[in-house]
Amino acid sequence: MTDEDKEKEKPQDPVQAEYERGQELLKNGDLAQAANAFHNALVGYEQKGDDNGVANAADKLGDLCLKRRDYAAARPHYQKAYALCEKAKDLFSVMSLKRKLAIVHRGLKEYDAAIGIYLDLLDIFGEFKNPRRSVEVLESLAEVHLEKGDRDRAADAYRTAAAIHADFKHTILAEQLRAKAADAEKGAPAA
Repeated sequence: MTDEDKEKEKPQDPVQAEYERGQELLKNGDLAQAANAFHNALVGYEQKGDDNGVANAADKLGDLCLKRRDYAAARPHYQKAYALCEKAKDLFSVMSLKRKLAIVHRGLKEYDAAIGIYLDLLDIFGEFKNPRRSVEVLESLAEVHLEKGDRDRAADAYRTAAAIHADFKHTILAEQLRAKAADAEKGAPAA
């Protein structure tokens, strides 16, 4: 590859270049430098009025905070990205951000808020007829109920997920979830 080819591959926009630098730093595990790059990109996108860029940079800053388990710091970044994606009617990004916000609420022990988000996601995945995602959400919902101390609702969520697997003849997975439901009812930790 010639120097000219390398130059063509580089983004011409310095803000986009900073965002991509953050991506590379994140991939290499340099979280502090990645955070700095994403922050610089966020400011640059805000100055340009690029809502998509702002949403992407805010999402990445939230991800970095989540990696550090700094849930309180992750929340405003995800909320900013969520608001912009909702405004743009970007449903897939909204769903992804809902999942991340549910994790934030769990980390902050705001279980009712997390449960509400998971129930919203369950409705969305039901409308899309996406059983795989529905099962994932049901398992997360069960975990939140266990964290909250509501063993009966956790067991119900596991049984519902098991029923979905059973409908698709996933016998082993269904049985594993039924066992988690039984453990939840007994108060045993879910495997």
